[in-house]
Amino acid sequence: MVIAANFKTNLTRYQTREYIASLEKFIHDNSVRQEVFVFPTATSIYAHDGNVNVGVQNAYPTKNGAFTGEIGVDQLEEFNIKTVLIGHSERRHVLGETQELITAKYEFYKNLGYTIVYCIGEPLNIREKGMDEMMNYLRAQLIGIDMNYENLILAYEPVWAIGTGVTPTNDDIVKIHSILRNSCKRPILYGGSVKADNAKEILSLHNVDGVLVGSGALNVNDFCSMINDAENIK
Repeated sequence: MVIAANFKTNLTRYQTREYIASLEKFIHDNSVRQEVFVFPTATSIYAHDGNVNVGVQNAYPTKNGAFTGEIGVDQLEEFNIKTVLIGHSERRHVLGETQELITAKYEFYKNLGYTIVYCIGEPLNIREKGMDEMMNYLRAQLIGIDMNYENLILAYEPVWAIGTGVTPTNDDIVKIHSILRNSCKRPILYGGSVKADNAKEILSLHNVDGVLVGSGALNVNDFCSMINDAENIK
């Protein structure tokens, strides 16, 4: 399974180093077999050699250039970063990224062989229109995305569930992941108010290959608990 933590705009570089050091110790001491990813803030990335795969939450489709506030391949290569999160709902809905830009990022980093955690999800007003409308909305976020890319990890995150403490029913998660499985043979993660006390139940669901966790992963002990849950699922 894939267990991933998205720090968003949280934790300093010092706190991130302490977190990852604790995480590495847990993975080593418990012979963890899961794939573990951490996405720190851009100012907290550093060259890391270990079992934890450190990626970035965002990167512009460029090697370098006049793109104020962005980072590109030159900055990622300095720290040997080869993993990027693309399409997160907060990039789409808060920061206004279009599908055109998101697709350009995906294609650019795909061509460089990066591992891409690609996020899709629907807001509440779309979900309330029913399953057909919701799936059409999700499929639109897959336009221009190579679903056969060998280093793709797909993450389904219902926008209305992120940070709210509310999650879809287990039946809903299974139904959506099963539909997505028809067009994606790569790992499919669930995200959206995943916490230490519900991770095991979510990870046990059919066609759920892992979780992408936001605020619920900021405490390293909670995140380790989720990794342990994944280890114990047959």
